Amino acid sequence: MATNDIISLYCFDEEIGKIGFDEDRNTSTFQYHPDHLKSGKYSNLFPFIFKKTPAAQLFNKYNNESFRGLPPMIADSLPDVFGNIIFKAWLEANHKDFEKISVIEQLAYVANRGMGALEYRPGKKIKKNVSINLDEITEVLSQVLEQKHHTSGAQLDSAALLNVFKIGTSAGGARPKILISQHKETGKIIPGDLEYSAEYNHYLVKLSLPDQEHPYSRETVEYCYYLTAIELGIEMMPSRLIEGKHFATMRFDRQNGKKKHILTASGMTGWDFKDPEVSSYENLFELALNLKVAPRQIDELFKRMIFNVIFFNVDDHLKNHSFIYEEQDNEWRLSPAYDLTYALNPLIRILKASRAMSINGKRKEINLEDLLTIADKFTIKKAKQIIESVQNAIPSWLEHALALGIPEKIISEMQKDFITFKL
Repeated sequence: MATNDIISLYCFDEEIGKIGFDEDRNTSTFQYHPDHLKSGKYSNLFPFIFKKTPAAQLFNKYNNESFRGLPPMIADSLPDVFGNIIFKAWLEANHKDFEKISVIEQLAYVANRGMGALEYRPGKKIKKNVSINLDEITEVLSQVLEQKHHTSGAQLDSAALLNVFKIGTSAGGARPKILISQHKETGKIIPGDLEYSAEYNHYLVKLSLPDQEHPYSRETVEYCYYLTAIELGIEMMPSRLIEGKHFATMRFDRQNGKKKHILTASGMTGWDFKDPEVSSYENLFELALNLKVAPRQIDELFKRMIFNVIFFNVDDHLKNHSFIYEEQDNEWRLSPAYDLTYALNPLIRILKASRAMSINGKRKEINLEDLLTIADKFTIKKAKQIIESVQNAIPSWLEHALALGIPEKIISEMQKDFITFKL
């Protein structure tokens, strides 16, 4: 491996170790900083995959689209779609091929602006015979940040949001998202990867943009699901609609002016969220138990599973379930729920849509016995009461949907997919 393809990994202002990447072999290395290992601090930062050893560790089995050769915990830092508009424009202007940018260079561009608390700082200069080098990456980052510092809005409205959208985002996913921060006193908004202080509320915003395939607001639908979920006691971050169409949810990786270390179930374990062999609720429950989360969080996870089944959220994959690290206690807990929504197009009927996460070995036609099998295996004491409470919330969902102005045709088509059980 070329020793200069290296970047330093930081968390909570402490160097945790160094990450190396071999572009030719698509393999990576990780080596703990000896001082970090000796200190014993944050010993549960990466509960799986990384061994507690001062020796360099080689990773050659994550060479796929989801992890791109990186250790999964590090790959979590890369947006699902690495799409910063200014960054791409700069590359095109300088005749650079976006497809040839190494993951180390992308981590250098994420720097300290990514989701969660992991940060990346160039270690040594990348070799000069590749398409781009870390000096260039850090230079373009400074140019992007300079433009971001001059990008703001007086308040949360469509004009301000689209202005921020023009200079890109670090958020992942297929739908257009931006990170924003709103000053608690003045209401002024700025790009959300610049600040994490307690003076601001920090939001992830899903923009409602014109879409011929979806002649309705998917963001309003998600808000309807949010209102229903919180009425059921499902933990979610406070959320709102901006101008009745953009879905804004407060970030759980920014709390009380501090960054929180977050890992998805996929990133924590190396389970590829696209692999049906590992994408099961049984695995998710086992992971939660291995992390020693509180018993009430196991019940909460069961309620989320039931919600996703009854309200037909079939896109509940392993990256849509996360855990938060509490650095003071060196422990993990279940993150607030997110991405609870009707993920399909209700105007296009898909017969027997397959779930991202299997339940009792099944992805279709889930029945009561399947749910109770999971409940029995993971000692959910009031399983039938949970199921009953969730399906009794369907009228409330309908009330919210009508009040939000979701077209009745859309409501009707969605409801055809909702599932109820005879208890």
